[in-house]
Amino acid sequence: VFAVNGFLRVATGLDIGLSTKCVVIPKEMGMCHKIGYSEMRLPNLMGHMNMAEVLQKSTTWQHLVHTDCHPHVRTFLCSLFAPICLDTFIHPCRSMCVAVRDSCAPVLLCHGHPWPASLDCDRFPGDEDTCLAPLTKDYKYLHKVLPKPTCQTCPSVEEFFTHKRVLEVFCDSNFAVKVKLSKKRTASEDQEYNIECQVEFISQGSLLPYETQSMIQQWLLINEKCIERMTPTHRPMVYLLVGNIEEGIILVNQVYRWQRKDSQLTLATQKWRYHKCL
Repeated sequence: VFAVNGFLRVATGLDIGLSTKCVVIPKEMGMCHKIGYSEMRLPNLMGHMNMAEVLQKSTTWQHLVHTDCHPHVRTFLCSLFAPICLDTFIHPCRSMCVAVRDSCAPVLLCHGHPWPASLDCDRFPGDEDTCLAPLTKDYKYLHKVLPKPTCQTCPSVEEFFTHKRVLEVFCDSNFAVKVKLSKKRTASEDQEYNIECQVEFISQGSLLPYETQSMIQQWLLINEKCIERMTPTHRPMVYLLVGNIEEGIILVNQVYRWQRKDSQLTLATQKWRYHKCL
């Protein structure tokens, strides 16, 4: 208990004598639903004293959770913003913080934000203490490790092309995914998007179509500036994203605007089935 109390004093500056209370995790805090418990302690481990403050500060992290930048990102953040109601605070281990930070900090940087000082991993206890440890090292051998989307410069959108040129690009690529994008109308001023993905082709490898769809959705969430550029209005826009998987990294190299009046992309995807690359 002393280790927990010491951590709480350092991390949040809270008076440990202050009584805490259990409250239901609100529906607006979507990232902390379906995590194995439904009530949280207030004040929390971030020093937030009331629910209004919790919601305001946690909203900015919901987007990071959607990118799936690390298998533990949700557990890590919810243990701090919505700690489980037990007799004592259970905080994440330093090793969990380091694992999440190393995977997710590049995603934050892609959005123009550094890893915050409030989540400095040195503040968290070592694995020998009572804390939330990451999954065992066997996890990656039991679960398929998929290529990771990365933060990259948004490719320029091609609007004028022939189906023959598109087929040449296909020959040099691993995947082509048709994406329908539209902006959501939200009460807050934050931009949110609807993303629908459909695999047009994928090279014969270890990946399945639904895995590629999922990876492209992650790529779009990480490279949000690219979505902004591709959705100038609230009207849905359709694109074909073409790219490669190199050394475990998924890269989008070409973006084609898919317009109804232009049949070149439709023609290219139909001909691809029988096309022989040089």
